[in-house]
Amino acid sequence: MRFIILSLRKRDEAITHWMAKYGVFLLRISVGIIFFWFGVLKYFPGLSPATDLATKTIDTLTFGIISGSFALYILATLEVAIGIGLIFGVFLRETLLLLLFQMMGTITPLFLFTSEAFTRIPYAPTLEGQYIIKNIVIVSAGIVIGATVRGGRLIADPDKVSEESN
Repeated sequence: MRFIILSLRKRDEAITHWMAKYGVFLLRISVGIIFFWFGVLKYFPGLSPATDLATKTIDTLTFGIISGSFALYILATLEVAIGIGLIFGVFLRETLLLLLFQMMGTITPLFLFTSEAFTRIPYAPTLEGQYIIKNIVIVSAGIVIGATVRGGRLIADPDKVSEESN
């Protein structure tokens, strides 16, 4: 029985070390794919379910200076640039700054267009509202990725963590 427990512990440690080694990389790539994919969809009329709310939000936030298809083109380009930056790991500081800027714009419909974001305010979001609220995870992912921009990393070994915190 002791052999089984030790064997499981070793496997658990190996898996944990693998996750610490590759987790942030995979997070960066997967968030990059989401931004790239959703950004590309916005270049093609009718393919992105976020088109109407996105253009309406940009129109409102810019007091009508940027509206319609031009607003969508800017948003698509911003999202594709964020995606490319994350996927290839280039200009990460700038990319993460753009990501946070884009996320601030993305959350504003919860406040500007509450009737479109909620069926019952504040606890029953519409599909669009759910789409916006899930961005909390993307913001958190950006923060985790940002913690590694200067060479930081995840550490799976609790002994090393306690050594470094002293």
